[in-house]
Amino acid sequence: MGGALPARAAAPKLLVVGDSLSAEYGLARGTGWVALLAARLQREKLPHEVVNASISGDTTTGGRARLPALLKAHAPAVVVIELGGNDALRGLPLAQTREHLAAMARAAREAGARVLLVGMQVPPNYGRQYSEDFARSFADVARAEKTALVPFLLAGVADRPDADAWFQPDRIHPLAKAHPVMLDNVWPVLRPLLGAR
Repeated sequence: MGGALPARAAAPKLLVVGDSLSAEYGLARGTGWVALLAARLQREKLPHEVVNASISGDTTTGGRARLPALLKAHAPAVVVIELGGNDALRGLPLAQTREHLAAMARAAREAGARVLLVGMQVPPNYGRQYSEDFARSFADVARAEKTALVPFLLAGVADRPDADAWFQPDRIHPLAKAHPVMLDNVWPVLRPLLGAR
């Protein structure tokens, strides 16, 4: 009995397109929520291979420009979009942020991926109306594009009474101890997207 062994099926890819919150800015390698996600997938014996295509400082404009090549290179089964915070920091128009997020969600879906949009909030010193509109933008895009949604990546971190103790000195980037909390915000919404395709 001879013959070649059947080729092992390639692991489905889980692509994360994010900014510094996903790119381990200021952290030791392997301590950010995306690395912790890869470890959890292994523990749960899920076959997905995580591709972290996050870049510190990236905006929705940059993510939208980068996404087609990433979709072509990796053919992901799941795409996690964690962008928008830098748009707010730069004062970019909300309509532009929404347009870019929606275009990314559509492109990922059309490439055959399931999509998870990860929401962000900005401090009230941006003005109450802007803060509310910004937070609502993620829910609006998720509803319109029929994607899964994590309303606020930093829930349980930025809204803690002792939040200052959970952030790096810039008060923007969370410390390593916050990243398991961030993963716990993402996991319950992400897990159903990882089923058999």
